[in-house]
Amino acid sequence: MTRASTIDFGRKTQSQVNWSGPLRPVNVIRNKFPTYKNGANGIIIKLADDPETPSLKETVAKETADLLDRRQRLSVRELAMKFEKGLNTATLLSNEVKWRQVALLERNILLKNLMSVLESLRDRVAGKYKDEIEESVSMVDILAVQLSKREDELLQQKTEVTRIASSLKLASEDARRIVDDERANARTEIENARAAVQRVQQVLKEKEKHSHTIGKQDMDELREKGQEARRVKMLHCPSKAMDIKNEIHVLRGQFSEISASSAHLLKELHQIKEKDVPSYELEGLESLGSMLRVVVRCDVPLPNSSVQWFRIQHKGSKKELISGATKLVYAPEPHDVGRYLQAEINLGGEVSVAKTTGPVDPAAGLVDYVETLVRNPETEYNVIVLQVNGVNQSTDSIHVLCIGKLRMRLAKGMTVVAKEFYSPSMQLCGVRGGGDAAPQAMFWQPCEDLSLVLGFETARERNSAIMLARRFAIDCNIVLVGPGDKTPW
Repeated sequence: MTRASTIDFGRKTQSQVNWSGPLRPVNVIRNKFPTYKNGANGIIIKLADDPETPSLKETVAKETADLLDRRQRLSVRELAMKFEKGLNTATLLSNEVKWRQVALLERNILLKNLMSVLESLRDRVAGKYKDEIEESVSMVDILAVQLSKREDELLQQKTEVTRIASSLKLASEDARRIVDDERANARTEIENARAAVQRVQQVLKEKEKHSHTIGKQDMDELREKGQEARRVKMLHCPSKAMDIKNEIHVLRGQFSEISASSAHLLKELHQIKEKDVPSYELEGLESLGSMLRVVVRCDVPLPNSSVQWFRIQHKGSKKELISGATKLVYAPEPHDVGRYLQAEINLGGEVSVAKTTGPVDPAAGLVDYVETLVRNPETEYNVIVLQVNGVNQSTDSIHVLCIGKLRMRLAKGMTVVAKEFYSPSMQLCGVRGGGDAAPQAMFWQPCEDLSLVLGFETARERNSAIMLARRFAIDCNIVLVGPGDKTPW
């Protein structure tokens, strides 16, 4: 705020009036008038000048040009927002024009008050001060003229701003309407696109279902054709297959008879050479899948005797004890193939020996059968659990023994009884405890605290299971043998 000059009329004489200076001359060259304000007790206060601002016309023209320049780059929504902004700007400018008009009215009132004060002073002063008063009156007249011109300019600006505000309002309404139309069109297109996508998905599902149905029908047709071709083939050559089967059965019977006769003849020949008839001999086929039995040739009691079976290498006389084989009967296992079997009978301290006439022969076709099974990742056998840790079990339920490349598993339905990987602690061999089912029974110890005796349907299945498990274990650098058997390394 600038300095304030106070003039008190009627209470001081002419000589007592101290002028710090008469009214300053008005700077008519400036582009705006100084701002005055009526204070208390008739004090006239000059306010500080506001910073120069661009005119309303220039501001509105700049905003309009900017909108027109960017209209091509804006979306419909952004254009509507710009029009809204322009409308708000025009409203603010219109309000500013109104405020300036009010300020002009206040300035007119101030000028009239100032003129009345100067007129009253003109009659009271004389001399030098009267000239200054006259000069001030003339300057106030000039201010009044400039103020009237400024008022006319403000009226013109107000008219132009009002017109522009109306145009912007109409443009904003048009933009809002365009936005609504575009939004409705976009929603319609989105709904159409969704409907099209749903139709395409439905067509694809129907096509996939149709192709699946056709593929299933084709598979059924191929299966039926294969069965029909197999049936036709069997109808055309049934006698040949039956003849081959009967011939194989007859040949097996003849082979068994010839083997028994040859073994008996070899034993008699050996006895004639030694001129000594032994008290005991082995009865049965000396091949895998059969059962050897110690029989008495003379009247010798057996209840008080003890028996122990041995393996003897094909070349040499080194005996290998078969742990657990202490019965009068013994079923050879795959580990005995190619070796002699010998039973030593101890009766009252006198030891008698019964020995096979030759090495144990392999079962016919068993090696090729095992080689076929090796190609499968795992093979399943239906078995019966005869003993668990030496305790007899019920033979009503059937279990499944699965022999894989890395492990063996015994399960009953969904319940797993035993499942172990091949390890040095695992033991596997044929049953050595005797009994009529010995050729079909297998001893398996998956871990140290569990041992099982499993019964197979046939001796062929038992021997193939033992050979297959040992073959897979060797691939894992493990040798599966029975209790007390020696390993090659």
